[in-house]
Amino acid sequence: MVDWNSAWNSFYEQLITKGGYKTALQGLIATVEIAVIGLIIGIILGTVIALVKVMPKYKLGPRIAGGVCDVYVGFFRGTPMVVQLLLGYYVFLPMLGVTADAIAVAIVIFGLNSGAYVSEIMRAGIQSVDGGQLEAGRAVGLPYWQAMLKIVIPQSIKNILPTLGNEFIVLIKETSVVSFIAVTDLTKAFRSIGDANYEYIIPYIMLALVYLVLVLGITYLVKLMERRLKRDERQ
Repeated sequence: MVDWNSAWNSFYEQLITKGGYKTALQGLIATVEIAVIGLIIGIILGTVIALVKVMPKYKLGPRIAGGVCDVYVGFFRGTPMVVQLLLGYYVFLPMLGVTADAIAVAIVIFGLNSGAYVSEIMRAGIQSVDGGQLEAGRAVGLPYWQAMLKIVIPQSIKNILPTLGNEFIVLIKETSVVSFIAVTDLTKAFRSIGDANYEYIIPYIMLALVYLVLVLGITYLVKLMERRLKRDERQ
């Protein structure tokens, strides 16, 4: 039988009286920072990879570039995020003799992982745009890359916005594994509060609620952006 009063008092003592809220705030900042910057890196990488994958493969260079992109996407989509973090922090950095902050490593790994998924999202978005749009751009004298960046990509964004929102949500939730490389994220912060008295019921319930609020907030923002894009399109 759970003594809810005792569990709540223990949580309150650790969170407020003993300053656990500072750790929780640190974990929240780390979680959002890793997810936001990781998504930005992922969008940039994913867009470049998608452009490479949809470009004509008449010449050897584009075929080689496409093959490299396929290997990259295959690796990051085919291995778990936690394995990628462990390889990056405990294998590749020591092999290269490089010392880096754990949060920086997490951001880079999350960005590389997101890039693999965003590339497929972006590729689908590009292919959803009428091919005549690209031809029209080429007809007025735009080079292939400029026509893609100025005409096709902007139109594809509105088609893939909900999926990009889902990718952001996935990154937020995936940050729960960064404690494997000693990063204090939300999960580790609330677990440390529970470790103080070995009372985990309230900390883990509150942890779930914080993640839920973050996800609901992201979902709301994506819907606002969708409505804005639709309104601009009608105008």
